[in-house]
Amino acid sequence: MTDRVWFDAAKGDIPQWAASMPKDADGTTIDWDWVRSLDLAHGVGTIPESTPQSIHDALKADYATREHLESIIAQCNSTFMTDYDRFIGSYRLPRALAYANRRLNDNINTLLHLGEQQHLWVVSRERRGRTTVAVLRPYSGSRPSNDDQGMLDLSGETGDASAGNTAAENSDVKFPTTVALDDIQDRTAAILDARAERRKAQRFQKRAGDAAMARANLSGATSPGGAALPGGAAASGNATGHHPKPDWRDAYLPGRDVDAVMGIDIETTGIDPARDYIIDVGFEFMNMASPRPAGEPETYAYEQGYYAAGDAYGQSRLAFGVPPENAALGNALIAKLTGIDVRGRSSEAGYRLFDEWPQAQAGLLARLTQQPYVAHNATFEHSWFMLNVAGYAESYRAGRITIIDTLPMSRQWDPGAVPTNEHPYGDNTLDAYAKRQGALDSAHNERHLGLEDSHIMLVAMKHHLAALKAQRKGPWGSTGRAGVGGKSCGRKR
Repeated sequence: MTDRVWFDAAKGDIPQWAASMPKDADGTTIDWDWVRSLDLAHGVGTIPESTPQSIHDALKADYATREHLESIIAQCNSTFMTDYDRFIGSYRLPRALAYANRRLNDNINTLLHLGEQQHLWVVSRERRGRTTVAVLRPYSGSRPSNDDQGMLDLSGETGDASAGNTAAENSDVKFPTTVALDDIQDRTAAILDARAERRKAQRFQKRAGDAAMARANLSGATSPGGAALPGGAAASGNATGHHPKPDWRDAYLPGRDVDAVMGIDIETTGIDPARDYIIDVGFEFMNMASPRPAGEPETYAYEQGYYAAGDAYGQSRLAFGVPPENAALGNALIAKLTGIDVRGRSSEAGYRLFDEWPQAQAGLLARLTQQPYVAHNATFEHSWFMLNVAGYAESYRAGRITIIDTLPMSRQWDPGAVPTNEHPYGDNTLDAYAKRQGALDSAHNERHLGLEDSHIMLVAMKHHLAALKAQRKGPWGSTGRAGVGGKSCGRKR
């Protein structure tokens, strides 16, 4: 059980956030008094009576609460990172909101399952735009519903003996005539799509403004004659033949002086750090240029017997649990992908939850700040650390954390990452990158466990950097950077 005192401290930060963040990610004015009223430590979900209408009403209320919480959480990162006067001193309030939201999401999934058990609806998980949502449809054991009104008929009075057993006849539960489905559909996809459209419009407006400034010769981007000035558009500086365009990920590329790094990979119960849990963390260290430290054990037994430690050292594998409500529902997708069955990872079975374990967070933060850390698609790990690791956001904003990403290394500097119809930007998965760089045999696949994936990533990175140096490309090319490179805040390079 976590120390609950920090929730009170987090609520004590509300005046700072309220002064700097009056609106959420959807442009709605935040009711900070409502946030202050929430019992973040003990749960914000609704526990209903076991009746169909109560289950419906609880699900509706929980969806509304989750939408409010997540719209606030989604705005916190940009507000915190652009708080240049440092009026907001801590990121613990967003972490507390995310903590509560994870348990709320478990409650929502429990209600969805309970509704299925009572034949109130059938749940399907469907990809909609940028996310996967739970879609509720009428239970097929009842008579046909009126889809236009989104109602599920549970009366069992079909008047047709050939219709077979009804939901009411198959259950001891007494059902009302109808339960509305249209007002308890997951709106996450529509909300995310609307946010994306607003961001797109804002970017377009900014580009239009920048272009207008350039045409007026106020930005310094053009010469008086209108031609682009030298250096106005940088070349990509990649080592491939297809010359991918520079993008924001290039900020995470390593520099030519990178050496000691920590590779890290996490496994989670889903893709949303405000809804899901960290269940596996693996990390190890490797020097990209200097010799391996003397005195470190020379061998390590990975799960894959064909993995050799080589230059890696300081390997660690950490396992974490989930709340009982999450464990009870299981997670077949994650079990298939990673081999981790959350049904056996309940906190009641003795597993500690990462977001309830301050010592584990402090230990990880200490390692993340002592040298650059490397991840493949590092923005994923970064987003989880922001909402799970006490002190991470503050350290990142202060420039004490440097992040290197092997995904843009694959995309920009790997000749094998050629665009295809299937992969318009090239195949830049860790599995493909590791195989091209000789870190993973073609007969085997990425394991999807933290330590093993960290290992093949670092081996691939070291092989890749050695080849680039010999070719005078990548960090050693005309657009390469001196120093360790990577993404950090608060200092110029």
